[in-house]
Amino acid sequence: MTAHNEAKKGDIASIVIMPGDPLRAQYIAENYLTDYKLVNSVRNIFAYTGFYKNKRITVMASGMGMPSMGIYCYELYKFYEVDTIIRIGSCGVYVEDVNLLDTILVNASFTTGNFAKNMTGENTNFVEASTEINNLIEDVSKELNILIRKENIACTECFDPYLENVDLYLEQLPKDKKIVGSEMESFALFYTAKQLNKKAACLLTVVDSVKKKQSLTTEERQKSLNDMIKLSLETTLKLT
Repeated sequence: MTAHNEAKKGDIASIVIMPGDPLRAQYIAENYLTDYKLVNSVRNIFAYTGFYKNKRITVMASGMGMPSMGIYCYELYKFYEVDTIIRIGSCGVYVEDVNLLDTILVNASFTTGNFAKNMTGENTNFVEASTEINNLIEDVSKELNILIRKENIACTECFDPYLENVDLYLEQLPKDKKIVGSEMESFALFYTAKQLNKKAACLLTVVDSVKKKQSLTTEERQKSLNDMIKLSLETTLKLT
């Protein structure tokens, strides 16, 4: 147990699927898992452990933002012996050739923030996902005929639609990284995994576009993520 997780050691599987929203974790457990049980509800950050086909996994929410993700993934890796976390979530995009409902496999994450510097003193702003897990996800996507795009993403500290001038933020992004959009948790996950010698990946569904001025409704966002959920779950079957 930790200050943020009431699960006992052994209650959480070595593989965790991690949406941001606790209700999405509940949705996945109820619709995709068998023999599942709720193992954490502290702060309503629900965690369910059960079976997807023959694979024991945990689905646990991360909350929103790097500090929240940083706490939960650190505790899972450090205190619950989790080996692999696959984040699944939503993102916005800045480029016109990426469309609503596209699925993005994050290659690497960039942040203008100081998460790494605060955690370890290292002055770095760019970190890659686990190559091994990304390769598996790509293989499974081909088997399932689910189209994905492998892209670099920005990990922000402010929700894009609330920025007074998004162009000022975009000017801070390194052009050579070819960043297509943003979300709010991947950098903390990837960096923490790297520090603890663990594995991490991130799948995102595009739910809004700055350039096209398009976005999904809350209800559409909830219902549109099934391809991404299935892809993450099927990938767990390839993990040992």
